[in-house]
Amino acid sequence: MQIKRYLDLNSILMKKSCFLWGPRQTGKSWLIAHQIKADRVYDLLDGETFLQFTRNPSRLEAELRPSDRVVVIDEIQKVPGVLDQVHRLIEKRSVRFLLTGSSARKLRRGGVNLLGGRARARILHPFSQVELGKHFHLDRALAYGLLPAVFFSDSPREDLKAYAGDYLAQEIAAEGLVRNIPAFSRFLEVAALCNSQMANYSKIASDAQVPRRTVQEYFQILKDTLLAFEISGWGASVKRKPIRAPKYYFFDVGLANYFQHRQMVSPGSPEYGAAFETYLAHELKTYCDYLQIDSLHYWRSQSGFEVDFVLGDEVAIEVKAKKHVSERDLKGLQALKEEKRLKKYLLVCMEARAWKHGNISVVPWREFLSDLWEGKVIDWGRSEG
Repeated sequence: MQIKRYLDLNSILMKKSCFLWGPRQTGKSWLIAHQIKADRVYDLLDGETFLQFTRNPSRLEAELRPSDRVVVIDEIQKVPGVLDQVHRLIEKRSVRFLLTGSSARKLRRGGVNLLGGRARARILHPFSQVELGKHFHLDRALAYGLLPAVFFSDSPREDLKAYAGDYLAQEIAAEGLVRNIPAFSRFLEVAALCNSQMANYSKIASDAQVPRRTVQEYFQILKDTLLAFEISGWGASVKRKPIRAPKYYFFDVGLANYFQHRQMVSPGSPEYGAAFETYLAHELKTYCDYLQIDSLHYWRSQSGFEVDFVLGDEVAIEVKAKKHVSERDLKGLQALKEEKRLKKYLLVCMEARAWKHGNISVVPWREFLSDLWEGKVIDWGRSEG
């Protein structure tokens, strides 16, 4: 099915080269095929291409014609040495490159030339509700996630299982990121059960049967391979001392469910509420990355008040998977509002119509997402790309 993606690569490549990162199966190849009119495309997963550039990275310059202006190199982390040639061609011939991969970890750890600001970086996420439009179904998204191949699959659970296996085989084992694959597999299950919660490294280490330091290294691998993202505590409150410990969210709620061994999530259950929060975290993270907004946090005071998200140091957002919100559900927002540091206070829920409690707006989730992507929640506008 042809779903138009929000990320616009052409607007970036008109001005500058670009690294396009993204977890496996988020649609990088589809996006390139449907958005970019490239003069040359190199796939480093192709055995012959891989061998040619491994033996002789300078072959890239030898193959390019004087008229070539846009070149795609897929899975660039497979042959890091090619980046020196890319650097030269950007400077010498003004070629614009789209360089894709599922992780920049191997490049960064190897001290590889990342083009010194000559290329922008974008992350492609799974589908968002604004992209799917009429095809979006909340309960399906909360159960199976929003990876393109999984969302439209007739056997999503089987495809999630295959995805998890491919991640361990291709991203972790093949790249040599960890030595003990069984230990990392145990960690994945424990980390999934802690999804959306403040990270307690000592407890996770005990449950996963690995040292605490190893747990921290494993979380870094999840971040580097884009399987999870971190949200830190918002620390600008004064009246109530904040907690800064990080929270981790899996990039896709369906994959989190798979590692948690959950087939479905039933409305009204705690699991449904956690899945709903993870889905909204995905929407907010996707929005921030696509519009280059580097400010998404949560807030929790040492006395126990909490708000799920603080967006752009302007908007507090609490998430409740409820059709009927009570005043008790507003306590975190009310406590944060006493700080007088933010512009808006929103509770996103499943009620049918929006209403207000003082300066706190209770907003149906569909209305919130529509306002978010239209630039009505936070006044940042849409940036290029």
